[in-house]
Amino acid sequence: MGACDEPAPLGTILSPRAPLAAHVARPGRGAWIALAILCFVYALNFLDRQLLSILAKPIQDELRVTDGQLGRISGFYFALFYCLIAIPVGWLADRANRVRVLSFACALWSAATVACGLTSSYPQLVLARMAVGVGEAGGVPPSYALISDYFPSGQRGTALGLYNLGPPIGQALGVAFGASIAAAYSWRTAFVSLGTVGILAALVVLVFVREPTRGGVDAGPGALQSGAEAAPPAFRATCRMFFVRRVLLLVALASGATQFVTYAVLNFTTLFLMREKGMTLNEVALYYALLIGIAISAGIYTSGRLIDRLTPISSKAYAYVPALALLLAIPFFVGFAWAPRWPAALAFLAVPTFLNYFYLSPAVALVQEAVQPRQRVLSGALLLLVMNLIGLGLGPTYLGAASDHFRSGHPANSLQLAFYTLVPFYFLAVALFLALARALGDEARNGSR
Repeated sequence: MGACDEPAPLGTILSPRAPLAAHVARPGRGAWIALAILCFVYALNFLDRQLLSILAKPIQDELRVTDGQLGRISGFYFALFYCLIAIPVGWLADRANRVRVLSFACALWSAATVACGLTSSYPQLVLARMAVGVGEAGGVPPSYALISDYFPSGQRGTALGLYNLGPPIGQALGVAFGASIAAAYSWRTAFVSLGTVGILAALVVLVFVREPTRGGVDAGPGALQSGAEAAPPAFRATCRMFFVRRVLLLVALASGATQFVTYAVLNFTTLFLMREKGMTLNEVALYYALLIGIAISAGIYTSGRLIDRLTPISSKAYAYVPALALLLAIPFFVGFAWAPRWPAALAFLAVPTFLNYFYLSPAVALVQEAVQPRQRVLSGALLLLVMNLIGLGLGPTYLGAASDHFRSGHPANSLQLAFYTLVPFYFLAVALFLALARALGDEARNGSR
């Protein structure tokens, strides 16, 4: 195994910044423009991904699909292709031009989103959504690595936090524009028009984002040589390193348990608010869009800033920050499911929507910090594989099935009862983050010896 295959010593990376930090104090040239474009593409990624859940009610009315079928198409079917394709895409992007990979992926998922609006049956919609998953698999891992090669250690948490504003921006725009277009025209028009925007965005990426030097902003000339000039590490060696190393495996499992809750909630909240809390599409387009855009963005950005401040003091902040946030979110989540009407439900929902996303920036930053530059895309893809197979694949699938189970005896509030069953998964995620804190402490002590 070559030098590039060796995992970065966590005790060194996560310790207070050494004098070498002066060498890497500034982001790479064009970093902020690239970050803005990548964030916009990520917003489109999530906008297209969430359109199905945002427009669930009119799709259900026209295509006659059940909650369970909606859960599978937005969860398991989508995640199966999204997660499995992400691994070969990560391997390719560690060896090829990451900007071109991202541009092609954006064009593919956007075209598949257009196809969703042209379907006339549930099986056709399943195939189109699978194609969206294939395209979106090439979006996030190359972007993680591009940002890590634009921004030096010590600024990556903030940069990745800003990038991870893409999902809440995409969700907010999806709710606002998707629901408004559907209310004014039809749900099909929403898919076609918003997918077309993504095809244009793919061209913007290709023209305005340059490929940075791998490892070029890491700590000094030695890092540059090992990151940029060395041969890429073997696929199997990187995969083995990721799943054998406790810190990386635990952060993926803890994030997956968190996403089990967040994706289940995201994929059914609009339907829940409309069917059981009395909201209309126009009210969803205004009030729920504002809540999603503000609360999730604030949570992701705040957590990114926190870890940049706290991890030089203790690497355990990568685990303690999301663990505490999830504990605080639980009573407000229960209040959201309990509230009799949508204004009270939205008021309760604002708090867990803010706190549920404190895991994302720490998880991504930890993985990008803890591996060598040539391993970043594949390691990011492996993180997404575990997170999304558990969260995206199982969360909505489980909640839809639970709602169908309760529907026979409780037709008026089956989704409410299904939401209550998510509470134990909050505690599971907290336990996994606490186990991660112990692993981080052990690895930091071993790295400092």
